[in-house]
Amino acid sequence: MPEIKKLAINYKTAEDFKKFREYGNQELQMIEELEGNMIDSDIDSPFYGIYVGETLAARMCLYKKEDEQKPIFDPPHDYMVIWKLEVLEKYQGKGYGQALINYAKEMDMPIKAVTRQNSRDFFIKQGFEGLKYDVERDLADNALIWYPEGYSLN
Repeated sequence: MPEIKKLAINYKTAEDFKKFREYGNQELQMIEELEGNMIDSDIDSPFYGIYVGETLAARMCLYKKEDEQKPIFDPPHDYMVIWKLEVLEKYQGKGYGQALINYAKEMDMPIKAVTRQNSRDFFIKQGFEGLKYDVERDLADNALIWYPEGYSLN
């Protein structure tokens, strides 16, 4: 099983992210903060990754979310969010994406996956399922949910 590392918010990580297709606003904001020297060294990074040698081969953003403002569960319940899970093309098919998902599943909380770049089928193969959609809340992120075995929201 590949080693999953919590990624530091630093210049190296910012450079590594530029190799990924889903490079976007969150990474740009991180770079702007770095360049402005506003990053606190104690900041809790939501990024995790797998390195192959010196290359960041796979990454995901994983964080806990409180289910308050626009709840997705009834009753509302905290959950984890996977966002920007991506494996560089050269490293696909080697189990790195599955390893990142398994790492998130170890948190033993429901997980909402924000699917991108035709990854929906991949998440479904990992046990994720559609949730009862609220068009205003969910349509934009094409979300899927995974529940720990025997998990109850009550």
